[in-house]
Amino acid sequence: MLATQDARDPVASIAAAIGERARARMLYALLDGHARTSTELAAVAEVTPSTASVHLNRLREERLVKVLVQGKHHYFRLAGRQVADALESLSVLAGRPGGTFQPSTPRLLRAARTCYDHMAGALAVALTDQLLRNNWLVPESNVRADAYELSQQGGKALTQLGIDLAATRRLRRRFAYACLDWSERRPHLGGALAAALLELAVQRKWVLQDPDGRALEVTRFGRRQFLANFGLQLEPSAPEI
Repeated sequence: MLATQDARDPVASIAAAIGERARARMLYALLDGHARTSTELAAVAEVTPSTASVHLNRLREERLVKVLVQGKHHYFRLAGRQVADALESLSVLAGRPGGTFQPSTPRLLRAARTCYDHMAGALAVALTDQLLRNNWLVPESNVRADAYELSQQGGKALTQLGIDLAATRRLRRRFAYACLDWSERRPHLGGALAAALLELAVQRKWVLQDPDGRALEVTRFGRRQFLANFGLQLEPSAPEI
């Protein structure tokens, strides 16, 4: 006789929370890593403020979002990287199967964007490919199928660029792994190392972040630096300022 499944299956409960249209819109609006008020999220979800509050309470119960209190204001953001990774994976599953892949992602987001705290889009996929070609990044399939590790050459090169690898490894998260890109359908680099690379690119003004969204713009200086430091020749279609 089959055992009766618990009435509150945590997986089913989380799936149901994400699956509601208004809540899904709220979650994907937070995927850029920026915190937003319930009023802003109500507008995104096209619901009333009172309805938005009900949805946000549900998302908090499922630990999908967290609230930050600043004075009289309450700001909501994703609860963590795992939530962002799950949303990114769902975007991949939502793509139409079969035939030649034709991305429908807006051009700027497809070219370069943030995925919570790391780079995504064509830029991130190309950079990951280049790191593998340089033999700076190597697959660690004996650890996990999607895991990466730095070679000695790669570690030396990134240290010279200013990345503190020892501090990056001490963070309580995976160091480097293949994150399937939802617009390119190919892996880009995820994990602590990817977050450090985005931080470096922003600090050095290789890329500029859209303050109200996920898009990244590659500067002319950045194009030169990606070529000089990684041997990465960006496609002409990448945004450049």
